[in-house]
Amino acid sequence: MDLQKYKNHLFQTIKNKLTEWLSLKEETVLAEELYRFLHSIKGTSGTLQLDDLMQISSELLSNLENDENKIWTEIELNNFLFPLIKFIYKYENSDNIASLNNKVLNSSAPLIQIIDDDVSMLILLKDVLETKGWMVITNTNPENAVKQYFEMKPDCLILDIQLPQKDGFQVLQEIQHNSEKYFIPTIMISIKNNKETRIKAYQMGADDFFKKPIDMEEFVVKIKRHLHRKKIFDQSVLIDELTQVYNRKFLTDNMQRVFLDFKRTKQPFSISIVDIDFFKKINDTYGHLMGDQVLRDFAQYIKRNIRSMDTIYRYGGEEFVIVFPKTTSKDVKKLLTKLIKGFAQIEYTHKEMCFSVTFSAGIYTVMEESVTITDAFKEADSSLYEAKRLGRSRVECLQTTSNVYQKSTLNISVVDDDTIIRTLLSQMLESITIDNIKLNIKTFENGPSFLNSEHAQEDVNHFLILDGVMPVMDGLEVLQKVKQEKNAHKYKVLMLTGRKSQVEIERALRLGADDYVTKPFNVTDLQVRIERILNMLK
Repeated sequence: MDLQKYKNHLFQTIKNKLTEWLSLKEETVLAEELYRFLHSIKGTSGTLQLDDLMQISSELLSNLENDENKIWTEIELNNFLFPLIKFIYKYENSDNIASLNNKVLNSSAPLIQIIDDDVSMLILLKDVLETKGWMVITNTNPENAVKQYFEMKPDCLILDIQLPQKDGFQVLQEIQHNSEKYFIPTIMISIKNNKETRIKAYQMGADDFFKKPIDMEEFVVKIKRHLHRKKIFDQSVLIDELTQVYNRKFLTDNMQRVFLDFKRTKQPFSISIVDIDFFKKINDTYGHLMGDQVLRDFAQYIKRNIRSMDTIYRYGGEEFVIVFPKTTSKDVKKLLTKLIKGFAQIEYTHKEMCFSVTFSAGIYTVMEESVTITDAFKEADSSLYEAKRLGRSRVECLQTTSNVYQKSTLNISVVDDDTIIRTLLSQMLESITIDNIKLNIKTFENGPSFLNSEHAQEDVNHFLILDGVMPVMDGLEVLQKVKQEKNAHKYKVLMLTGRKSQVEIERALRLGADDYVTKPFNVTDLQVRIERILNMLK
């Protein structure tokens, strides 16, 4: 007996009911009705040998027993039924998602930027490179691409020479003129393959050159090699050999960028100078080899227990500097106090003698443009001195708190006519936290409801996730209207497109979309991508 048509019927019935309930607005659902729905799913899914669905419905029924008289609102149903919603989406797109699972991004995946007005080439390169687990961002407009480069700070740049408005050589020159002292492998591509073009590419600073059409197998191997070279370069030039954290030279170079970012974004950041307590005594009593071990352990302990966006540098001897973006002294003090207690739990043994180690820290939060790098380090060092004066193994901040920092707001909108996808994305976005940024998340079922909302008109930064194909007004028309508004510069737009909609992707990129993801998407992959974009966009 072929059960597939019965399975399809069951899933369509479930989806219809979920769509109805998740669009309730002001209406409510009785617990009895919800119970009957889940009980029916459990019985039918068991008969059709859908074990995963039966388990989900059983668990939901079990949780429902404590709320027999509850009256459910749309938001409550949204949260409660999310496991079922997620399962339905995966089941409907199981064939495509199965192939996506082999290339799920991780948060530290290398980031590659491609600048090319040949959208067919962009789509091909993005698809091929992302199968390797790399995150790829694309752009067709040279002006927007340069801005994107400095916002996203890619690990590798792929740049076409033939571009509108300005050519690839001009783009590369602008990037290098304004770039920090980092090594970013740059690969130039072109339909021209004459000796003069290749030589000019290398003279302008390109690390590699490929002619179109591109041999993809060779291209992928070289990209991998360039990313590996970057990793080795960063470690050899920027990493302290003993502790394997960034060195003082990189701190000096990087602080210029940190202060420039602050002046651009107006988002405060904190600097902490930390010092291992009585380190000379450790060397004198247990020897320099043990002292080196403590330094290595300390640096790696801090590195493991701060956020990925925070950075630790070895400042000199037993002193380290930690830079905390978008964080004020109150939160830094809380974290470092916890880390002091945690590090003190580590027990060292030398010739049957046991000892533990603590550290002291001073903090300063940069909140005003008049503050210089020298000022900030002087203030942090004064706070460190105060921590030592008060007995060590503590964190101090002498800075007054009169200038209180308020979290900035980031509006996030999901515009999609599919209730299941809206709910899925809404729940995923609710799980994301960005330090010192308040995420204001709303969903809309069509373009006009979004464009006419106060949410769309607010003069704050805005991240828009926009479906390409919708009734009433398609996503491209919504994108075009957004880019014509006076607050267009506040928007970052991620388009959701069909799997083979090349024309749609091309129009979206030309209209100013910042990135695109094809449907069906892997939810984990999309979350990593969005988190990374939000963290990098200061």
